[in-house]
Amino acid sequence: MNEKVHALLNQQINKEFYSAYLYLQFSNYFKAKSLDGFANWYMIQAQEERDHALLFYQYLQNNNMSVTLGAIDGPTQNFDSNMAVLEAGLAHEIYVTSLINDIYAAAYEVKDFRTMQFLGWFVKEQGEEETNANDLISKMELFGSDPKSLYMLNQELGTRVYTAPSLVL
Repeated sequence: MNEKVHALLNQQINKEFYSAYLYLQFSNYFKAKSLDGFANWYMIQAQEERDHALLFYQYLQNNNMSVTLGAIDGPTQNFDSNMAVLEAGLAHEIYVTSLINDIYAAAYEVKDFRTMQFLGWFVKEQGEEETNANDLISKMELFGSDPKSLYMLNQELGTRVYTAPSLVL
């Protein structure tokens, strides 16, 4: 595996674990606001990000590449509104999409087709993540100022259950 691609994949493990931390912070924010459905939604997001990190980890191991685990920074953002959390989530997903695209571009440059195929799943996943984040913002814009509607949205988000990724390495 190309040295640059290897380094970027290793870095992505840390970025995915950071994403899990960030979503745990979001979940904690909503739990403190008694919005348990939102808290649930972001707890599941955290589980997904942790599993994404493990997929990168496993991919490197399956390709006989070393894995270097770095320190995971804690999130430092403080939020003053529910919408601020949702907007931070969208901004973060856009950032993660850029990271995946950078790894894909590096793999493409050296014709690392195996890594490109592996990353294809993440490219699709990031499209879904950005759509979900945008949808939450749209729903909050529509319903967030009305307590009854916010309650119903919170109930809807509380029904989300975790499903492990079905990526075959």
